[in-house]
Amino acid sequence: MSIWHYADWLSPCDLEHRISLGEGNTPLIRSRRIGPALGLKRLFFKVETTNPTGSYKDRFAAAAISDLLANGKTRCVSTSSGNTGSALAAYCAAANVTCELAIIITAPEGKLRQMEAYGADLYKVEDFGLDPEITEETFELIKQDGSAADAQMHISAFCYSPIGMTGVQTLGYELAEASAASDPVIDHVFSCSGGGGLTLAVARGLARAAEEGLIRHSPAVHCVQPEGNNTIAGPLRQGQDQAQSCECTTSVSGLQVASVLDGHDVITACRASGGTGHLVDDESVWQCQQRLAREEGIFCEPAAAVPLAGALRAYEEGLISADAGVVCLVTGSGFKDEAALDRMIADQQCPTITLDQMRQKRHGP
Repeated sequence: MSIWHYADWLSPCDLEHRISLGEGNTPLIRSRRIGPALGLKRLFFKVETTNPTGSYKDRFAAAAISDLLANGKTRCVSTSSGNTGSALAAYCAAANVTCELAIIITAPEGKLRQMEAYGADLYKVEDFGLDPEITEETFELIKQDGSAADAQMHISAFCYSPIGMTGVQTLGYELAEASAASDPVIDHVFSCSGGGGLTLAVARGLARAAEEGLIRHSPAVHCVQPEGNNTIAGPLRQGQDQAQSCECTTSVSGLQVASVLDGHDVITACRASGGTGHLVDDESVWQCQQRLAREEGIFCEPAAAVPLAGALRAYEEGLISADAGVVCLVTGSGFKDEAALDRMIADQQCPTITLDQMRQKRHGP
């Protein structure tokens, strides 16, 4: 099964042009240690690391590149902090079209190598993703390039690529199908946000499922951001209607988006669902990344641990009950960010021992 299981709810695309690498249908795993230890009885993880390139962005790429093919284009133009680029590069390779990527300056090397492995043409732009003015100007240049007769621009935000983002809405449809079952009934969904596209897609997917009668009402969708990239979560929490640009200072790669992008619509959608915004510090994100690996067996990149950091804070603040059904979106694999992995295992080492030492280790002197 792929995102095309929901073809009737996606933008129309004939069978001939649909590209799939088996994205979607990802597992919803119940917490075995973190939730029970805190008294949070129904904590779940939607594990998007099982997608073909290791992140939820494969849902976006499948819809985006299928649309590119349907429109007779041969060149995909985009920008990425990592996961979008990897996904688009893979699906462009499968579709036999060119992939050109302008990369945010802080993108991890592991993600760049993955893009290069798929044959993408990529380059970094200095201060792109950190400085809001440079970020805005870079987007404008990419838009110009993507308007060429042979090209189509696909950036993972509704404001730039609404058809591609309908692929991400399938994540919401899958959660709705899970919630429609007797267990788990989902009350809250925690999503990380950079530009806000993922959070908006999930909120819209769940709202559509409610409109279609798949579920009675949408769970509350919460936007979680690092404190150093407070474009959406803070204004949402404070009751404001508009997101804000900022100077990005977080070290959490993938969420370093200084401009608003889908932020205004995220605030509207989350508030309509009953959700709010949550800001978390980088250190709590590193801790949650480590806890997911060591207590749940879920190996994720830092951005993918942000939803759990937000959920734990919300629980501590009394915003969610112990009996609530809570889902944290685990958005990308731990293999995506080698520097973060090195930080997580800095106190570990793998020694070389002799065979005699091994015998002593197993059986004693």
